Amino acid sequence: MFDNGDDPAEPPARRSKIADLADWPADEAPSALREAPSPARAMTLDGDPAVAARDEFAVLLGEFRRTAVLVPLDVHGDLWSAEQNGVRWIVAFSDEEALARFAFARGDAGREWTYRTVLGARLLDVMVPLLRGPAGVALDAGSEDGGMLFPPVVGIVPEAVAVDLGGMQ
Repeated sequence: MFDNGDDPAEPPARRSKIADLADWPADEAPSALREAPSPARAMTLDGDPAVAARDEFAVLLGEFRRTAVLVPLDVHGDLWSAEQNGVRWIVAFSDEEALARFAFARGDAGREWTYRTVLGARLLDVMVPLLRGPAGVALDAGSEDGGMLFPPVVGIVPEAVAVDLGGMQ
């Protein structure tokens, strides 16, 4: 499933534009970085399960956008990603323990995992649009609770790359 990061013996050969973006200071974030929805909005559920689910997801998305997550690097220093069913997923972890559990589940617990700390909003708003085709973020892949997917749809990634608007080339 993973097409990057499988051969840690190769030295990094190049530095990608995505790696450069990961180095941006937080106070210089592009204007595309949006503010997260207010947690108070989740309180107005009106008893509708669909509204409750949307509001709960909006709160989780807001928390993710404001949080720095760990993204493993492949042998070229790029953010590690995986493709599944035509969608490229940037693989991110909430903390070192989640990354360690993932490494153990893959049978790669013995190797050194190099990673970058990246703001969730930067992943969704800046780095996802740099990838070819539909892309999103998979948080805590392989975790016991199933982790969380932030798919390439309107409201999560920029409209220009959201698949539900037909913005992908």
